[in-house]
Amino acid sequence: MSDTGAPTPPTPPALPGPPPTWVAGRGVPVPREAGRLAQVLTAFWAERRRPVAASTLVLCGVVGVVGAVLLVGHQPGLGAALIGLVVWAAAAPALIRRRNVNDLITAALSITLFAVVALRDAGWVVVLCALVAAWTGVVAVTSTRSAPAAVLAPLTWAAGTVRAMPWVAKGIETLAGARRGQLLVALRSVGITVGLLVVFGLLFASADRVFARMMPRVEADLLPGQLVVGVLVAVVAAALAHLALAPPSWSDARLAPRPAAKRAEWLLPVLALDAMVLLFVTVQVGALLGGHRHVLETEGLTYAEYAREGFAQLVAVTVLTLVVVAVAARRAPRETPRDRLVSRLALGALCVGTLGVVASALRRMDLYVDAFGLTRLRVFVTVTEIALAAVFVLLLVAGIRWRGGWLPRAVLQVVGVAMLGLALVNPDAQIVRHNTTADLVTTLDADYLAGLSADAVPAYDEIEGDPALRQCLLASTSVASSTGIGGWNLGRERAAQVLATEQPDSDRWCTSDR
Repeated sequence: MSDTGAPTPPTPPALPGPPPTWVAGRGVPVPREAGRLAQVLTAFWAERRRPVAASTLVLCGVVGVVGAVLLVGHQPGLGAALIGLVVWAAAAPALIRRRNVNDLITAALSITLFAVVALRDAGWVVVLCALVAAWTGVVAVTSTRSAPAAVLAPLTWAAGTVRAMPWVAKGIETLAGARRGQLLVALRSVGITVGLLVVFGLLFASADRVFARMMPRVEADLLPGQLVVGVLVAVVAAALAHLALAPPSWSDARLAPRPAAKRAEWLLPVLALDAMVLLFVTVQVGALLGGHRHVLETEGLTYAEYAREGFAQLVAVTVLTLVVVAVAARRAPRETPRDRLVSRLALGALCVGTLGVVASALRRMDLYVDAFGLTRLRVFVTVTEIALAAVFVLLLVAGIRWRGGWLPRAVLQVVGVAMLGLALVNPDAQIVRHNTTADLVTTLDADYLAGLSADAVPAYDEIEGDPALRQCLLASTSVASSTGIGGWNLGRERAAQVLATEQPDSDRWCTSDR
């Protein structure tokens, strides 16, 4: 009864489960009832209120200015590689404070991959390396450790860029309000410095031509592009710094555990697939060991037909097996030591058998290249197969202790190393060397060779058996000269040195039906 005599309303029963708690998102509490996704997103977005240091803002601005100078008006080259390094300047302190060696190694791999733009002229190689560099960079800066977060790294980068904009705006507002006098002094000092450097630079440049070539060019028509590019580079640097300071919590996300399957239910399909894969590998051993005799004794089978008839299918089998292993590992019974032993043996046999499938696919590609020559696509597919083989080796290692928390990042690092290896072997030059020395069953495609990048020019100069082809390829090649340090590229520099000593007449050498 209450003091007024009215009956007291009954107390509502407590809801099942833990009592409601609050998840802090930098001053924005989120009730647990809101759901896990709402908690994560609200906490992530609330980080835009984190105060930004004035030194970070200044550093991002400087990086933007450097990017505008080195990128606009130049071919992709050393300038872009330097920007790929300096955009990490604002994020580096946070990364170092983590003391996570794996994050630092992944970040170094990203920087190295982006530096390929100064090493190779082949656009397809540069683009592949840049994409993997961006992916590994996001994984490093967010300290990603789960497969879902690694796969969704591009979305993380987009969300981090959007989140960094109000963070930067708030920092500029705070800096301008609290340190208006200091900001005016700094701007005045910078203005005087720029004015002095421009005046004395113009005088020195007019006095000495060598010094003039070292000075950056200032062209009015480039200013709009430089302004846009400078802002974009500064935003990239700020996004990296913010993600490093406040990485999203979904980097720790894991797939929801699934109930383990019954041993018989799980083991039957896996063992059946094991048997089929091992049977196929056993059949291929004859081809791998038999060599010429096996191919010639097979009715109506040439080298080209043998290589061509199954390579694509074997690549598909390799990828599908990777999916099967991932799904089977999640559903594998592991309650008892015997269950874990059976799971390791069954999945280990499947991985080992798939390595044999990879070996067969690479052998077929080798025969196909011997018959029809090397192309960019064939080089890329070969590198992909080798990377898949490395992934299966990692799966075997993870299966020994049945722990694979390190696996998602390791797989991405394998992909990064594979792309770096692709750039280092100089595929365009290797294509020329192989196709001009191999005994192909088809006519040499000189037009294809002539369409390769400047990376292939030194290989043109190495052709010895066909002087006319050598002179024709050199005559059909033109390399644009680099404009300052921003556009310098090793591949184009070496090509220019070769062409400087060779000036063949294209009308004389390229009139054949090649």
